[in-house]
Amino acid sequence: MYLTKEKKQELFEKYGSAASNTGSAEGQIALFTFRINHLTEHLKNNRKDFNTERSLVKLVGKRRSLLDYLVKKDILRYRAIIKELGLRK
Repeated sequence: MYLTKEKKQELFEKYGSAASNTGSAEGQIALFTFRINHLTEHLKNNRKDFNTERSLVKLVGKRRSLLDYLVKKDILRYRAIIKELGLRK
């Protein structure tokens, strides 16, 4: 399994405020980014896996919604998470 309990806790500790704070926008964005990267690698090898492709598109939309929320709520938190995760090129 690519996403273990320990990996989730590590992501929320690093990007969220605490490991138990799984609802923070930064933690959710980091988790979605990890999953998006994993699915992208999967799709490079399995081009015709359309169910995974649909899941990937849905995840990207969820992450985009959370990023839009952060822009409206607190632009500094948005800029920090974008920089940490390297989402913009």
